[in-house]
Amino acid sequence: MTSKVTKTIQHQCCIVGGGPAGMMSGYLLARAGIDVVVLEKHKDFLRDFRGDTIHPSTLELMKELGLLDEFLQRPHQQLKQLKLKSAGESITLADFTKIKAFCQYIVFMPQWEFLDFIAGQASKYPSFHLLMECEAVDLIEEDGKVSGVKAKTSAGLLIILANLTIGADGRSSVLRNRAGFNVQNIGAPMDVLWMRVSKDPEDSTEYLGHFGQGSILVTIDRGDYWQCAFVIPKGQFEKFKEHGIDYLRQRMVSKMPSLKNNINEIQDWDDCFLLTVAVDRLKKWWRPGFICIGDAAHAMSPIGGVGINLAIQDAVAAANELVPALEGGGDVEAALEKIQKRREFPTKMTQNFQVFVQNRIISNVINESDTESIPFPLRVIQTIPLLRRLLAHVIGLGVRQEHIQTPDMKYAKP
Repeated sequence: MTSKVTKTIQHQCCIVGGGPAGMMSGYLLARAGIDVVVLEKHKDFLRDFRGDTIHPSTLELMKELGLLDEFLQRPHQQLKQLKLKSAGESITLADFTKIKAFCQYIVFMPQWEFLDFIAGQASKYPSFHLLMECEAVDLIEEDGKVSGVKAKTSAGLLIILANLTIGADGRSSVLRNRAGFNVQNIGAPMDVLWMRVSKDPEDSTEYLGHFGQGSILVTIDRGDYWQCAFVIPKGQFEKFKEHGIDYLRQRMVSKMPSLKNNINEIQDWDDCFLLTVAVDRLKKWWRPGFICIGDAAHAMSPIGGVGINLAIQDAVAAANELVPALEGGGDVEAALEKIQKRREFPTKMTQNFQVFVQNRIISNVINESDTESIPFPLRVIQTIPLLRRLLAHVIGLGVRQEHIQTPDMKYAKP
């Protein structure tokens, strides 16, 4: 990469980050006729172990956009009940067949499939532009207002000027740091090791999680393999590695014995991806000419798989406010303030729920290696059907559900 400026371009809106929040907001803005460019620093979307739990709230949006049938043609698995196994007992935490939604189930779909689908739909609109291998490194400011970004490309430094810049560059956001935003760190007591293990045809897919004796194992059905998440205490990965890879394999098999046939596919620690869990949020999401959404505004715990869906809800709310402001010369700053005001409450409520689960359930399990009993909160949920329905609603539809209010300008390419 070179620091020499090789090109300057201009758009109404520049979105940094081609993840769920960035791609969805780019699609909705272009669909409404807004000239938008999305910057993605990688050459493709093919990265494993990212949020790929599509909840009914997102499926409702696909239905509103008229895309649901086509979307569900992509490879995926469906989950109607969230079941765990703890102390040898089956626990149903949430039953999505009871919620008021068109799709009463969760979809597990690789995130690259989701992003590729949205990118394909967005590309039908001439006002949508996607720049791959284009990494935003700094904001451009003029008279106290953000007026664009500087980005690294293989050809050199690219200047993108824009009336509005949206930071959707994830929990390690460069732009939120450049903007000087204050991050409130809420904390998490655990990290997660992600890995793949081949799935035998006879393996049961009934349980998503396995709790007990100091271990939590999550197994997501991927058709021909399991995407496994093994929970460890925060910051203990290096100490955990001292036990050796066979120790991890034994702990996983103790939770789910059917893994024993293929567990040796995890040959060394290079086969494990460490997710350093963070829960945080910005005190203020915006400043003139710039706003953060999705993980850049609020990093979520993997609990409940809500992160991608909350980010997509942010994108919809942002588009609903920004389209009339951008197309009609309206008050963009007022729109930015409204976006944070609308999305801050569901963010706080969701994070409060995650912190409760972290502190009252997960932390107790992973720090009590000799305990083989059902955590008290799980037993309460198992006993009271109303709590299972409420949990299904909170996970599946969220605290404040967004709906598509932006128009389709039908500028689609032939």
